[in-house]
Amino acid sequence: MSSDPSVVEEGEERIRLETTCTRLGIPGFFDIHTHFLPPQVMAKVRAVFDSAGPLIGRPWPLTYRDDDDVLVETLRSFGVRRFSALAYAHKPDMAEFLNEWSAGFADRHPEALRCGTFYPEPGAAAYVRKRIEAGVELFKVHVQVGAFHVTDPLLDEAWGVLAEARTPIVLHAGSGPVPTEFTGPGPVEELLRRHPDLALVMAHMGAPEYAEFLSMAERYDNVRLDTTMAFTEFFEEMGGRYPPGLLPRLADLADKVLLGSDFPNIPYPYAHQVDALERLGERHPGLGDDWLRRVLWHNAAELIDANPIGE
Repeated sequence: MSSDPSVVEEGEERIRLETTCTRLGIPGFFDIHTHFLPPQVMAKVRAVFDSAGPLIGRPWPLTYRDDDDVLVETLRSFGVRRFSALAYAHKPDMAEFLNEWSAGFADRHPEALRCGTFYPEPGAAAYVRKRIEAGVELFKVHVQVGAFHVTDPLLDEAWGVLAEARTPIVLHAGSGPVPTEFTGPGPVEELLRRHPDLALVMAHMGAPEYAEFLSMAERYDNVRLDTTMAFTEFFEEMGGRYPPGLLPRLADLADKVLLGSDFPNIPYPYAHQVDALERLGERHPGLGDDWLRRVLWHNAAELIDANPIGE
C-alpha cells in the first residue's frame, strides 16, 4: 500500500471503504457535498482547476474526470449510498437553468438528492419557494465564486422562505482557498441574526475560519458543518492544520458534522477523505467510531430524512 494519498492501487480504494462501512456497521456513506453539473458548466469548472485560476490559488490535479454515468457508478462502487448534486449560480438568470438540470439529474439517479441553487436577483424568493414545493432537499450557495454577499437585500426574502421551510443549504462562505471581499464569518453571523432558523451546512468546516464557524454551529440549532476536504493532507498544506484546541468541541458536535468530499473535483482518491476522518480518533478520543458513524451516515440521513437506495 502506498503511503502517498494520491496513489491507490487498483481495487484498494473500494476495499478500504467497504472495510470502514463493515467495521462501523453503517449501510454506506452519505456524502452531502458532491458536484454534478451540466456538461458545459462542468467543462468550465474543470478548466478553472486545470489552470489553477485566481479562485484556486495552486495546482489542483483532478483525480476523477468522466461523464456523469461513470462518476455516479464510481460513487456506488465506493459504497456511497446517497449524495448531492450541488450546482451554484455565479450570475443572474443562471440559477433556474441549473435547477432544471439538477431536477433531471435526480430523476435519472435515485441516489442523488434533489438539489437547487439561487442568486441575488429579482424573483429569487419565488423560484426558491417553487423548488422547495417541487421537492428540492438541499440548496448550494458559493459566495466566493458567486461574488455576492449573503446579506444582499435581493436575497432576504429567499432566506426567509428557506428558514421557514428548514430546507438545508450548503454554504461556502469560509475564506478558503482564496479570500475575497465576500467571504468570511462576519456576513454569515449577520445573516443568522436576521434568520436564526436557517439550516446552514458550512462547507469545508468553514476553513480557514474554523473557530468562528464552529462557534456558529454551537450557538444555532440548525447550523452544521461538512467535512469537505478538511483534515486531508492537501487541504492542510493549503490552509493550515485544523487547530488541535478545537477538537474537543468538534467531538461534542457529533450530531452536527456531515461527510462531504467535493467529488469529483478532488486532487486525491475519494478514500483519502474517509481515511483522514478515521485518523482523527488518534488525535482525540471523542472522534472515534461513534463519532464516525454519525458523520459518515446518520447525521445526513437524519437531516434529509433519507434511506439508502438499492437495499
